[in-house]
Amino acid sequence: MTTSSPTPVVLIAPAMGIGARFYRPLVETFSERGWTAIALPRRGFELDHPPASRAHDWSYQDEIDEIARAVAAQRAAEPERPVLVLGHSLGGQMAVGHALNEPPADGLITIGTSLPYHRDFPFNGPHLVLMAGLIVPALTAAFGYLPKPAFGGPGAKTLMREWARMVLTARPPYPVRGSVTTPSLVISLDGDTYAPRDAVDAFVERLFTPSTSTRLHVTEQPTDHVGWVRSPGAVVDGVVAWWHRSLAPAPDVLPAGDAAAPSA
Repeated sequence: MTTSSPTPVVLIAPAMGIGARFYRPLVETFSERGWTAIALPRRGFELDHPPASRAHDWSYQDEIDEIARAVAAQRAAEPERPVLVLGHSLGGQMAVGHALNEPPADGLITIGTSLPYHRDFPFNGPHLVLMAGLIVPALTAAFGYLPKPAFGGPGAKTLMREWARMVLTARPPYPVRGSVTTPSLVISLDGDTYAPRDAVDAFVERLFTPSTSTRLHVTEQPTDHVGWVRSPGAVVDGVVAWWHRSLAPAPDVLPAGDAAAPSA
């Protein structure tokens, strides 16, 4: 007789400017595969959270702390179940910061995530240089936060300035004392202009250990930076296949005499 291993719980770290409710199709698709997924709140973009303002600021580290608390709470609630952190875009940058500096989850998944260093983008990313070198510093100085309609607005002053420095320098806004050793699946999306394939490859080379990381490039539509969430079947199937191929424990085999006897 075999006993199946418990399925993982996936904690989803949202992208910049996107609240947890947007990930409902992703949560539901994991549920259809027999898994549990929970979308974590994105500070400043939830209905019950105050938006960024001159008086309300936060950093990458504040967001990484939220991931750490969620991982710890899930482990305490169901210690027998593996915990995977799935970060989308900005959420993936934060998930890497968590894996490098906090007690790691059992697995890490990033989707549409790069550093994003401007030189890893076509033509050296002039749009990123303009945003990071001029728009973010000027608007956050004038308003105390990054207002709409700027990319990521309303964005917290500290976080957006940290993001801007990363764009210009390739240095993440958290300590990097080595590379990610947590088993990782790094997913890029065909047609994703915010995190193109080459930028994602550079992200892996800089921050991940080759022996514990897997690359997956998804070509099924829709595969733009955000639209994939609305029809996430191909991505979810890739995650599930990676788990079963690489990380899922082998089923326990019980001697026949240890099987529970049927009730009379």
